[in-house]
Amino acid sequence: MYFEPVYMVVLGIGFLLSAGASMWTKAAFRKYSKVPTAGGRTGADVAAAILRAEGVHDVKIEQVGGFLSDHYDPSRKTLRLSPGVYSERSVAAAGIAAHEVGHAFQHAQGYAPMRMRQAMVPVANLGTNLGLLITIIGVVVNFSGLVLLGVILFGGFVAFTVVTLPVEFDASIRARKALEKHGLLGASEFSGVSAVLTAAAATYLAAAAAAILQLLYWLNRLGLLGGRRD
Repeated sequence: MYFEPVYMVVLGIGFLLSAGASMWTKAAFRKYSKVPTAGGRTGADVAAAILRAEGVHDVKIEQVGGFLSDHYDPSRKTLRLSPGVYSERSVAAAGIAAHEVGHAFQHAQGYAPMRMRQAMVPVANLGTNLGLLITIIGVVVNFSGLVLLGVILFGGFVAFTVVTLPVEFDASIRARKALEKHGLLGASEFSGVSAVLTAAAATYLAAAAAAILQLLYWLNRLGLLGGRRD
């Protein structure tokens, strides 16, 4: 077994998809970071207002370092917002903060895809690291059985990226509804929120697509999709 040019193409496509989505997200965020919210609320203010309006009082809001490192930690019921979201009074900050609140609501309501994603985290971590390592070792020593084991482990990571999609899309839908329901943004500001959240969603789509392409390549290489078995 050896690495074929076709595999390099698969990796290249995955890289281009991920890089393109990342550039799109950063460009959208930077553009709408320059558009102030009519109400003058920071991202942290928006998150707190939505939580308060929905009667959720056990979720903390903290600032975390990094660029677009925003996330919700279900184990500690904490929204962690990056500096560009936590303290900035922009449409981009409001959209990202509301999105993370959407995850908090998913957690509170026991949203099934989110529960599934949480349960899959250990499998995903194992698959993305050990799975690919085993696959590469199997290729180097020309042992198809080892490659198959690595691909199975990597499949767990691929499943995680797929399950992540409805979780992220649903959080964005919740964000838009909450911002509108509680009158936290003006009508003209929603286009900016949609642009930022759509671009952010593209990063998850790109990650899933890149992972699926790699998995399909190896399944075909192992003869499990009608391709040849090396």
